[in-house]
Amino acid sequence: MRAGHRELRLFLHLAQSLNFGRTSLDCHVSPATLTRTVQRLEAELGHRLFDRGPSGVSLTAEGHRFRTYAVEALELWRSYREEHPDPSELTGRLAVFATVTACQALLPDLLAPFRAAHPQVRLDLRTGDAAAALARLDEGEVDVTVAGLPARLPEPLVSRTIAVTGLAFVTARDRPDPALEGPFVLPHRGLVRDAADRWFRARGRSPEVSCEPDGHEGLLALVALGCGTGVVPRLVLEHSAVRDRLTEVAVEPEPEPFPIGMCVRRGDLRRPVVAALWSLAGGTATRSAGEPRDL
Repeated sequence: MRAGHRELRLFLHLAQSLNFGRTSLDCHVSPATLTRTVQRLEAELGHRLFDRGPSGVSLTAEGHRFRTYAVEALELWRSYREEHPDPSELTGRLAVFATVTACQALLPDLLAPFRAAHPQVRLDLRTGDAAAALARLDEGEVDVTVAGLPARLPEPLVSRTIAVTGLAFVTARDRPDPALEGPFVLPHRGLVRDAADRWFRARGRSPEVSCEPDGHEGLLALVALGCGTGVVPRLVLEHSAVRDRLTEVAVEPEPEPFPIGMCVRRGDLRRPVVAALWSLAGGTATRSAGEPRDL
């Protein structure tokens, strides 16, 4: 069967509309072109695909069989192109959400292969609070997020781990007593706050909390100002502009680390731009984001 994709799409439209004039108009081809396309298909198959009579156009038995073939053939082609996109054809926009730290520490390596393969795709990069990342994705505001991964994702989302980070207790370097007596600066919400709360509960402690900022970068600024001891991902600490004003407080045991991943909506994996990023990110190695060390 040598029919091209354009011919198959014209046939499928006509098989649905059963009206040569409507298909000609909707598909932007002349009635003569549409008629010749159908005739070529019928000649190649050796069967009539449509009956044309006083009551209108209808599919023959062979037409019904060929419609099944055409649907499957185009679906196989679509799946193949999503897995092997043509760099010269892939265009559009990809909206990515990540924290400031993720933008600096992870996105260059993550997006560089995609950018090199698909330079015509426009990247729309947005930053904000890590705790809101999955909500912004789930609500359709962005196409991709790079953020900490919870133990369970909402059903419509899928993820791929790209890094793993530990958590660090930090305090101002000039604080006279860096012991874990408080007060504490903890994130207002999110995975880090949940992990910190679990750590304190396991030790039967109810910490005195002095500040609850939204972002990890802002949290470290408050810690550097002497507002208390903070808990942050070590990845954030290593890339902080105020790290020279901080010191890490050793704790035993350390809070459990958590993965950082790229998340997309499951249904969007059928979109060529998202599928291309997902495919290229498959070669991104999972790595540990920081080890405990003296700052």
